[in-house]
Amino acid sequence: MRRLLTVILALLLPVAAVACSDMPDTTSAAGLAKKTKIKVGYMPIPDCAPLFVAIHRDYFKDEGLEVEAVPVQGGGIAQPMLESGALDFAIMNYTAAILAEQSKPSVMRVVSDAYQSAPHTFKLMVRADSPIRKLQDIRGKTVAVATLKSVGTLTLQAALEVAGLTMRDVQVREMELPRMILELQRRTIDVAWMTEPFITIWASQHGGRELYELMQGRVEDWPIAGWATGGEYAEHFPDRVAAFQRAMNRAQIDVETEPRLVHDLLPTYTKIPKDLAQTIKVGVFPRTLEPARIQKVADLMQEYGDTKGRVDVQRILMPLPGTAPMSPSPSVTTPEPTP
Repeated sequence: MRRLLTVILALLLPVAAVACSDMPDTTSAAGLAKKTKIKVGYMPIPDCAPLFVAIHRDYFKDEGLEVEAVPVQGGGIAQPMLESGALDFAIMNYTAAILAEQSKPSVMRVVSDAYQSAPHTFKLMVRADSPIRKLQDIRGKTVAVATLKSVGTLTLQAALEVAGLTMRDVQVREMELPRMILELQRRTIDVAWMTEPFITIWASQHGGRELYELMQGRVEDWPIAGWATGGEYAEHFPDRVAAFQRAMNRAQIDVETEPRLVHDLLPTYTKIPKDLAQTIKVGVFPRTLEPARIQKVADLMQEYGDTKGRVDVQRILMPLPGTAPMSPSPSVTTPEPTP
């Protein structure tokens, strides 16, 4: 229990790169001529590894950017922070971005792809002694998700559909990912929607049991999240946005070609034990924003009644100029760690 509390508290600790100047920026061929400070919201999950690759390998510095990394609970929490200017960029799941566009057109722009699911990267987890043995057993139970109206609730709906259930058949609670482990042990929740590294922590340290592999069927190889900025910020500071995109594009390529980077960097921004970091399952890091692939998210949301009518995702996508609209093959996944 002591080790669990140490891990959970460490996962909640904020991590920030040292940031110095907040001077106005001008452009040059190499990026911004003067250092510009930006605040970037991240979560302690593998999706955000490229951000820390770009920090550690000075890709932002090469572009004239000084980054302060700010922990956030999820896209729904980050959205108002982007609107207010408390954050300049943030990890944003596509479900939250699409809902934001429908409620407030042009309120945000997704400027870089971040993460796509792969097998074993998102699961519904229960206690080892839970009486819940099959998906249909969660009727009337309490299910925790990181944020409401997000990729968590959307993919939960897809799982419930397989079981012949709907969201009305369960009680959904919003909860920080690290806290789910404690609440499962306290029995205040019955099921947790988990991603890595929490799946591995719960299973390996506490005998937690998998109930259901989430990213299958209709949501296999699912677009999870991108990096977003506020619509006004994108309009007023296009040079900063382009600099951020170039740095992140280099980092996305790195994690695709050097998959061990994710496992090696996780302890630097989540503080999870190195041995656990080496064993987690990792998804795909697309290099470009592909409208057809991301449109699947909006179309499923429309089908479930989460949006009123169809949302054209091209309205929220702001790809780096000159990048081809390509996406990884659905069969491509990051190689698993060598035992």
